[in-house]
Amino acid sequence: MSEAAEEKAPAAPAGIPMKMVIIIVAGVLILGLGGAFAMFKMMSSSGEKAHGDSGGEKQAAHGETEDKSGGHGAVADASAIADLDPFIVNLADTPEIRYLKVTLKVEADNSNTVEQIKARTPQIRDAILVLLTGLDSATARSPQGKHKLREDITDRINGLLPKKSVKSTYFTEFVIQ
Repeated sequence: MSEAAEEKAPAAPAGIPMKMVIIIVAGVLILGLGGAFAMFKMMSSSGEKAHGDSGGEKQAAHGETEDKSGGHGAVADASAIADLDPFIVNLADTPEIRYLKVTLKVEADNSNTVEQIKARTPQIRDAILVLLTGLDSATARSPQGKHKLREDITDRINGLLPKKSVKSTYFTEFVIQ
C-alpha cells in the first residue's frame, strides 16, 4: 500500500518559477540586441572614417559635389520620397461591401520630381482612386495582385509627370475590411 501512496503524490519540482525564467530570457535577449545595435553603429561610424572621407565632401554620381556634414551616409536622397495621404475606397465586390485603406510612399529620382508630385496631387489621387475602386478583395489580398497594383500605380503616376522619374511605389499600410 505504501507503493500506491508514492505514485499519487509526485514530488513538486524545486527551482525557479517559469514566469521568472521567461523574464530573465527576455531581459538577456533585449540586452543582447541592444549591444549588437550599439556595436553595429560604432562599427559603421568608424568604417566611414577609415575610408578617408576627411574632406567633408564626396563626389556624387553626376559630377556635382555632395556635402556629407550632417548625414548618416544614406545611399538614396531622403527628400526623394513623397508621402501620399491615405486612400479609403470601396472595393468592387458585388455581394458584399468591402473597404480598402492604403497608404503609399512614392520613390522618385530626385527632389524636383517630389515637387512635381506635390503639385499634381489631385490628378495623382484621382488616377489611383479609379484604379483602387476597380479591385476586388481576392485580387487585392494576393501577393501577385499587390505586386501588379504597385506597378500600375507607378505607371499611372509616371503617366502624369513630364518624364518617367518615379522609381517605385511602396505600401506602408494595406488594410481590407
